[in-house]
Amino acid sequence: MTSGAEPVGVVLAVDPDRFDEVVEAARRIGLAVTAEQPLLGTLSGSIPEDRIARLQVLDGVDSVDRERTYRLPPPDSPVQ
Repeated sequence: MTSGAEPVGVVLAVDPDRFDEVVEAARRIGLAVTAEQPLLGTLSGSIPEDRIARLQVLDGVDSVDRERTYRLPPPDSPVQ
């Protein structure tokens, strides 16, 4: 399955009792898992943007949030 969409970072909240099952299903959809926290019921990774909706409807997935990146100005910048 090939997609032309750019991959984006996501964090999923999943049912901890179904963690392994959800991770495998998410991988089949195209999630490249970068971290798993089974006790917390979260995992993170990257996936083509056009597949996020497929993650959101997986049984056992409570939420899918995009990762956010914040950049601070350099220390010598006039705006702090």
